[in-house]
Amino acid sequence: MARKMLIDGEVETKFDFDLFVIGAGSGGVRAARFSANFGAKVGICELPFHPVSSETIGGVGGTCVIRGCVPKKILVYGASFGGELEDARNYGWELNEKLDFNWKKLLQKKTDEIHRLNGVYKRLLSNAGVKLFEGEGKTVGPNEVEVTQLDGTKLSYSAKHILIASGSRAQRPNIPGQELGITSDEALSLEELPKRAVILGAGYIAVEFASIWRGMGSTVDLVFRKELPLRGFDDEMRAVVSRNLEGRGINLHPSTNLTQLIKTDDGIKVTTDHGEELLADVVLFATGRAPNSKRLNLKAVGVELDNIGAIKVDEYSRTNIPSIWAVGDVTNRVNLTPVALMEGTCFAKTVFGGQPSKPDYGYVPYAVFSIPPLSVVGFSEEEAIEHTNGDLLVFTSTFNPMKNTISGRQEKTVMKLLVDAGTDKVLGASMCGPDAPEIMQGIAVALKCGATKAQFDSTVGLHPSAAEEFVTMRSETRRIAAGTKKA
Repeated sequence: MARKMLIDGEVETKFDFDLFVIGAGSGGVRAARFSANFGAKVGICELPFHPVSSETIGGVGGTCVIRGCVPKKILVYGASFGGELEDARNYGWELNEKLDFNWKKLLQKKTDEIHRLNGVYKRLLSNAGVKLFEGEGKTVGPNEVEVTQLDGTKLSYSAKHILIASGSRAQRPNIPGQELGITSDEALSLEELPKRAVILGAGYIAVEFASIWRGMGSTVDLVFRKELPLRGFDDEMRAVVSRNLEGRGINLHPSTNLTQLIKTDDGIKVTTDHGEELLADVVLFATGRAPNSKRLNLKAVGVELDNIGAIKVDEYSRTNIPSIWAVGDVTNRVNLTPVALMEGTCFAKTVFGGQPSKPDYGYVPYAVFSIPPLSVVGFSEEEAIEHTNGDLLVFTSTFNPMKNTISGRQEKTVMKLLVDAGTDKVLGASMCGPDAPEIMQGIAVALKCGATKAQFDSTVGLHPSAAEEFVTMRSETRRIAAGTKKA
């Protein structure tokens, strides 16, 4: 509990901790470590480890490390070998016609890795001098938290500052039979590889799992409500991803929704709003995530939430209660791991480093690890039209990657640059093709520095590579006049 003490004739409140963090995912761990490095006394709590989360289990490392980006990328690597082995034949590799894939072996390797990373994150906290509590945390006052330990014991601690970094959780649609479906948590830990999978959704998770399961030999039906997957991305690039998914053998069901799931002797019968019936071993709901704020007692303490439960914060990540702050997915700003890291860093600098710092959300790069992947930074064409006062120049390049000329794979790489005609500033870049995320990280640095198209053009290309196309797109594909609204 907080204690008031008389020091040098003045009353000063003494707290158990300078900072207590609820949630030890990417943002929470970063904030805790950096705050401790600035000299703060820091405590942090997290639910006990398990690959599949619930209201009472989680794990140090959070969603990204345990049941998100990291295990997902491991499965993407595993799935990619299927196509690579097919392509290898035309490069002289003599392979048996039948290639066997051992799902259980990869699953165990994935599980071993997330256990290792869970230990790494615990050591990072320990080495920084952060006190870790395993249990469920909640706020009970502006400067007080309560941690319920595994045995049910409740511990109360006072803190000068409280940081909420509890992340988000996968959601299920409200349709009959929804209990027969799974979310991405369970999809990363399935005991058996599904022979038939139906996926509902059109975002990162839906597209990525469609690529993963198809790459491992499963029959995949991807069902989504819009005409194209990946709403919010550049429409031209969305169409490229859609073509690639179909080219890899994924069955697309655009402008479609699921209405019912029924358990049968032959699997799960899935009914769509067009009257189609699909049979599946697994139905994955990739229909979004919601801020994980319900059990934190925030409303009772007076913290303002929005209509989906996201914590409202100012530009420094501070809530309406001056001693309570929040970072990461629970605030529903830009829900990406590197962004949570940035927010955690800025929080520590602001509160304990004497360096008031606002997170900068400009030119944040994104990657969708479909096969092949899509990566972007800056504006989409639709956004650029809305935000540009003058004409917009669009440069595109569509080509067959050198590797495909020998393998015979019919899959084009597409690149795109958006340029403000008046200033020559590059406003956005997109790429769909092999190694797109690795290339886009470098492009993001250039855009962050305000690079112009002339500077791209004057840069010597690295040959032979796909990346050099970004500095050789000399002729504009189209010019969009100021004031034009895209249909």
